[in-house]
Amino acid sequence: MTAVTERVVLLAEDGTPVGTADKADVHTTDTPLHLAFSCWVFDSRGRVLLTRRALGKRTWPGVWTNSFCGHPGPDEDMASAIRRRAMTELGIEVAGVEEVLPEFRYRATDASGLVENEICPVFRAVTLDEVLPNPDEVAEFEWVEPHALVQAVRATPFAFSPWLGWELQAWVGFPRARWS
Repeated sequence: MTAVTERVVLLAEDGTPVGTADKADVHTTDTPLHLAFSCWVFDSRGRVLLTRRALGKRTWPGVWTNSFCGHPGPDEDMASAIRRRAMTELGIEVAGVEEVLPEFRYRATDASGLVENEICPVFRAVTLDEVLPNPDEVAEFEWVEPHALVQAVRATPFAFSPWLGWELQAWVGFPRARWS
């Protein structure tokens, strides 16, 4: 049985697709600009799901971050990619997928020197499911009140992925503690 190779969409500086590459080969010390997404999942009580990246992850292992992120495949729409990654990483179905930061873009380098370089629209979604994390993706998870997350990021920004902080700043700003 042959393993399926996951492809990512490479982008020009203006966001135009210019090709694809094997996901395993993209994240290096000179990562090309590519398409991704970030999703924040809320429960029926308004809490947000945070995840701690698995220790075996290539970039930012063991770091707390938003609910999940991923890369749409070539010719895959964002909603389908989000539903696929929610199931793959967290074992959940998501509903009410809504784009909240359509033009979010970032470049960040982790402690090992590996680079993320993404045009990464940000979405929110809801789930009623029990989280069943994939241990290859998620070391642990926690449902938190939005105001508590804002306070934690303010107090210890180094404990979180850089994109989490930048997304919070762009989406809700500080000092607001709740967002919708």
